[in-house]
Amino acid sequence: MNKKKKFQLKSKHLLFIMTFLCLSGILGSAADKMPVTPIREAAGFVIIPFQNGINQIGAYLTDCLTGFQNVKKLSAEKEELEQKVTDLTEENNQLVQDQQELQRLQELYQLDQSYSEYEKVAAQVISKDPGNWYDTFVINKGSNDGIQKDMNVIADGGLVGLVEEVSSNSATVRSIIDDSSSVSAMTASTSDTCIVSGDLRLISDGKLAFSQLNTTDTVAEGEKIVTSNISDKYLRGILIGYVSEITEDSNHLTKKGYIIPVVDFQHIQEVLVIKELKQQGGE
Repeated sequence: MNKKKKFQLKSKHLLFIMTFLCLSGILGSAADKMPVTPIREAAGFVIIPFQNGINQIGAYLTDCLTGFQNVKKLSAEKEELEQKVTDLTEENNQLVQDQQELQRLQELYQLDQSYSEYEKVAAQVISKDPGNWYDTFVINKGSNDGIQKDMNVIADGGLVGLVEEVSSNSATVRSIIDDSSSVSAMTASTSDTCIVSGDLRLISDGKLAFSQLNTTDTVAEGEKIVTSNISDKYLRGILIGYVSEITEDSNHLTKKGYIIPVVDFQHIQEVLVIKELKQQGGE
């Protein structure tokens, strides 16, 4: 019958174990007495800069996000303000146009009152010949409105011209500045007659020529020139303009010069057509 072997610890193994336990005890006691401050300082030296860096990155990203949000907000506000400026500009332009139209209508009304003895119809200019001047243009009233050929047309306080052609809903007007135009006129104060001739080259300087002024009186600058009673088409007494220059003709019997027309022949938008023909006795 086999006998069980007994566990035997050798002397050298026992010595190693005892030595290990003693050293562990010594190290444990030393650890309890060792200060923690240097360890914390060493940890702080490594960890704190890293943490600060993280914090700075976080702050930078936060600033970027805030800045982006601010830019987006400012962009939206800018677009809103630009739209408001556009709306206000359009509104202001419309108000200016309305004010200008009102002023023109008031002037047209005053002109109507100045020649209240005549029946008139108001019309708008709808087209014109090429160029800067309204020497020939079309209005939006015609025979359906009682317009006839050779009716007098006025605007801006004075004579514009004559109706030359008429259709049912429109009419063509030839103004007194046209090269083919000739108006029998007279001075308002003395009734001395003259001829006012159209000239597109002269009107570029803002004036028209008159000639054959048969007068023994001194006609001064600023004298009113109106349509005369001997005109075959123009009604009497319609203002044409004011004398700006006057000289004696070479025959020493008549005078000539220039007048400044009262009508702005570069900007005509509305006119009045006098519904009366000269041959009907309208003087």
